Amino acid sequence: MVQDLHINDRLVIPAAELQWRFSRASGPGGQGVNTTDSRVELLFDLEQSKALGPFRQRLLREQLASRLQSGCLRVVAAEERSQWQNRQRALARLADLLREGLKSPPPKRKPTRPGRGAVKRRLDAKGRRSELKRRRQGRPSLDD
Repeated sequence: MVQDLHINDRLVIPAAELQWRFSRASGPGGQGVNTTDSRVELLFDLEQSKALGPFRQRLLREQLASRLQSGCLRVVAAEERSQWQNRQRALARLADLLREGLKSPPPKRKPTRPGRGAVKRRLDAKGRRSELKRRRQGRPSLDD
């Protein structure tokens, strides 16, 4: 049952670095919900990991800072009735989180200004709209 976590073709987290906790889940499950520990909590310690180099550790610490608790990344799964299915979900979520955290940030936006033609078109449209509204304000004649 113990399996390594494959993040991508160059990064695999050994099963020994993953810590599991199990507890009783709430929700559907009939009488079994009171007796089986189907809720799964998966902990991965970024600081102590030997699979991650210093660059990857720093990148993940920055990207996942809001999700870290004392250097550990925690994922909880309790949707399914079986512990095995919840374990699979937790592994998948952790892999997705690490993949997202290791992505390089998007390039910085280069500030640009609208072209002269675009500014002219915008001002012309504003003028047309203004003229239309001004014509609507026609004064009532004395014949009405």
